[in-house]
Amino acid sequence: MDLELLDSILAARGEPRFRARQVWEWVARGASSYAEMSNLPTELRSALTAEVPLSSLSFEDEALASDGTQKALLRTHDGRPLEAVLMRYRDGRRSLCLSSQSGCPLTCTFCATGRMKFGRNLTASEILDQALHFRRQARVNHAVFMGMGEPLLNLDNVLAACERLPDLGIATSNTAISTVGWVPGIERLAREGRPVRLALSLHAPEEALRSELMPVNERYPLHEVLAACRDWHAARKREVFIEYLMLDGVNDRVEQAHALADLLREPRNAFKVNLIPYNPTEAGFEGSTRAAIDAFRSTLESRGLRATVRLTRGRDIDAACGQLAVKAAA
Repeated sequence: MDLELLDSILAARGEPRFRARQVWEWVARGASSYAEMSNLPTELRSALTAEVPLSSLSFEDEALASDGTQKALLRTHDGRPLEAVLMRYRDGRRSLCLSSQSGCPLTCTFCATGRMKFGRNLTASEILDQALHFRRQARVNHAVFMGMGEPLLNLDNVLAACERLPDLGIATSNTAISTVGWVPGIERLAREGRPVRLALSLHAPEEALRSELMPVNERYPLHEVLAACRDWHAARKREVFIEYLMLDGVNDRVEQAHALADLLREPRNAFKVNLIPYNPTEAGFEGSTRAAIDAFRSTLESRGLRATVRLTRGRDIDAACGQLAVKAAA
């Protein structure tokens, strides 16, 4: 929902200020039409139906994976495509993977999103409307900004969306923002907005290899990124999630696990490593074997780091980590 348009329409009609709150409360609970909003005057419901669409995004297509993951293809009013994902877990989590941009300008070599044409930053309403699309179908309780785009390049709108996610049932402690290491954004997150979780896409323990995989490392080298993450940890008193994509023969050797442990050993308990099995794209990489992933994890744990292997969701519909690329878009 375009919340600015809603405010302007209500103000132009001379409606009391609480009307916007009433509308938002219904929308956040999953209302799919103004007709459901029984505490609004009938005439106002009709007017809003005509003047303020319930979503600022148009729905184009949806895919359902064998594990219950849903991926939605959506489009902005000016034709920019984006994808969002709902992941269902057996423990009751209903986690949303939200996009902050249409496409991504940072072109990480392993990521499908970086190879599609970059569109623009999404507005706060366009970010929220991804969440609301799925909220109309099911209750949701977690959100990660790990979809299309670099969230910290659109931080004002991402933070504005985070202010409203609790109204949908997603606690701040269950919201995570992922970054490739955009240092100014990390520094802002340490002092601004709700205390959301921070996830760093690291993917290599050496500067040269990381620059090869992630060109942004030339602008913000790994040692500067980790320094910013440590400052965030000191300010927010929460661990930083380290996202580490397991690429066969590239970054999965035991020696590299030791190098990663050396990077993350201080301060104690500041970092938790999530090892991510590689999801196939057209980038030409192969995923690490299960044996290599297990050895990497064991090495990290032997060095005192917490490490888990992420459960892959939605791979068969190209909805898993690194796969969002709007293949169905023109």
